[in-house]
Amino acid sequence: SLAVLQALEDGLKKADADPSVKAVMICGENGKFSAGADIRGFSSPKRHGAALGPIVSLIESSEKPVVAAIEGVALGGGLEVALGCHYRIAHAKARMGLPEVTIGLLPGAEGTQRLPRLIGVPAALDMITTGKHIPATEALKLGLIDEIVEENTIEAAVRLANKV
Repeated sequence: SLAVLQALEDGLKKADADPSVKAVMICGENGKFSAGADIRGFSSPKRHGAALGPIVSLIESSEKPVVAAIEGVALGGGLEVALGCHYRIAHAKARMGLPEVTIGLLPGAEGTQRLPRLIGVPAALDMITTGKHIPATEALKLGLIDEIVEENTIEAAVRLANKV
């Protein structure tokens, strides 16, 4: 939603400007990182405000480490947000993917560029063209995430942020 996009942008800019902030952690709510965009908004008249692509680039260009704490799902734009982060931790039950291709859309926030850089072209093409959701164990093997945890994902992300 526009509210989430605006909150991400405002929060990151505030954190980057605050010298007491040493790292940023991005998480979802209610056990889900993000299921991506609400496709009903795609047919709405032109919206004004934050757009996902520039916000993911803002995350990626942050001078402070940004850690994604992935619980539940990181799909579509949600995975693209995670791809912009410098580090990604996922709960063992998390699933990730770019499912928009199954309804005829390509990922629109540069996920098609970031994913191949991270996991290689063959694996990225498979994810991008099939829309399949992969479990955290496969994401770790591919290099999509840095760590899998069984416990509290947010606490683990904070530990990693403190370490880096």
